[in-house]
Amino acid sequence: MKSKKIDYANLGRMIDVSTVQTFCGKAENDLLVDIVRKYNCVCASPMPCFTKYVIDKLKDRPDIVTTGVVAFPAGAEDTFIKVATAKDMISLGCEELDMVINVGALKCGMYQVVEDDIRAVVDAACGVPVKTILEICYLTDDEIKRGAEIGVKAGATFIKTGTGWGPNPTTVDTIRLIRSTIGDAAYIKAAGGVRTLNTLVEMFEAGCDRFGIGYRTAPAILEDAMKRAEAQV
Repeated sequence: MKSKKIDYANLGRMIDVSTVQTFCGKAENDLLVDIVRKYNCVCASPMPCFTKYVIDKLKDRPDIVTTGVVAFPAGAEDTFIKVATAKDMISLGCEELDMVINVGALKCGMYQVVEDDIRAVVDAACGVPVKTILEICYLTDDEIKRGAEIGVKAGATFIKTGTGWGPNPTTVDTIRLIRSTIGDAAYIKAAGGVRTLNTLVEMFEAGCDRFGIGYRTAPAILEDAMKRAEAQV
């Protein structure tokens, strides 16, 4: 069982900063690069059309991973398209993938379809970690549990809560539900609703390992963490 103490001085190593909103362009992705550099974040997550741009900007920082997003935001693409996108993202240099599952198939009980869809991307990734996004804001607790179980069975490295596009935020209770369902079989990434450092800490203590935070919110959280780190010295 991991320690429940956060290293505030190095909080960036638990944070993926994203620019996955529809309107994000070059300026927003330049800001993304500045943020992950300044705070030594583990990961930058742009939309596919800016993935190579961000990778090129971070070539001198091999410690910062660029994530390739797959099937944002709906997850409803055909598996062939998801696999093609995954391969394209990896060919550009992505070292992680964030994939939205087939939410509609999960909700209507087509569990094998969901599993096969995830496994196809995992297989195409050839060892690159895949985070499967449940988009929990559209799911019941039972569906969240089933989706998490399917993700683990299909070989996902992380179970991720959402894209951040949905109407309702991830909660601490959601993290507890997923962790109680999958045990230590996979990591958990929270995204959508991580707006303060206090929320992040509560989610960490509930069993969350990684946090996806938008480029507009991340700096305030990271600055707050630096202040707490200084206060501990």
